[in-house]
Amino acid sequence: MRDLIENSDLLIFDLDGTLYEDTDHFDHYCRLLQQQADKSIQDEFYDAYEKMKKGLHPVAIGKVYDLKLDMALTVDPLTLQVTAAHQWDGTSMEEESLKKEYPGELIYDFERFIAIGDGWWLPYVTAMHYGLTQQNTWDAYNATKFYMVSDEFSLSKTPGLKESLERLKKDKSLVLMTNSEEDDVLRLLKELELDGLFHAIYPSSQKPVKTKDVLSAILEKWNIAPEKAVSIGDNFINEIAPALLMGLNAVYIQPNGYQLQHNNLTVVPTLAHAF
Repeated sequence: MRDLIENSDLLIFDLDGTLYEDTDHFDHYCRLLQQQADKSIQDEFYDAYEKMKKGLHPVAIGKVYDLKLDMALTVDPLTLQVTAAHQWDGTSMEEESLKKEYPGELIYDFERFIAIGDGWWLPYVTAMHYGLTQQNTWDAYNATKFYMVSDEFSLSKTPGLKESLERLKKDKSLVLMTNSEEDDVLRLLKELELDGLFHAIYPSSQKPVKTKDVLSAILEKWNIAPEKAVSIGDNFINEIAPALLMGLNAVYIQPNGYQLQHNNLTVVPTLAHAF
């Protein structure tokens, strides 16, 4: 693992779930959405979310949510082919219907097909299923962001991360590529004491829809071949699969392990194990 990092010229980091691994803010986001749901289903609402986190629900991180059909889709992350679809109660779509409804490569669009790449999306999908609006989710998301800058919330620093980045910065290009807005990024980096350690920051990257475009721009700017770059993140759909398809190396942060085998893929339980 350390040889991969040391032999690379460009390291591209995700932010949420990568440079910090706290998850309390996802629960807070879900509670805010739960309060906006009809009182008769509020318990059911949060119970569904808890089951998702425990892997006891068709919706899970790594799946794709079909907003139109209210279905949880299993998608091969490298071919983007839908291999299974399940209703909220776990009932699976028949093979013939599956091929008819999802005949080719799935295109993530943030409108119908929602890539559930990290913990932010579980409350969102729950809200969509139980009839909340996009405005509800946006208001709750912004309120959660305010919560994250309050005295009630604090981030856990990954042991040794700051020192490792300071050392790597001396002879490697360090880039931060995230879906978070720039003001949030700068605030989080300051709180994590990681501000000033990246040569460039790419906020609002619209991963996974624009992942390949942004990665291509980064490689071009630094004039670095894909095999000399590493994409590091906790979201397989957003930053790992696209990087592998482009020939980059990838470090996937996944505490529960991952079964997919790929020559350019390394799986670690936490970023602390990457250096």
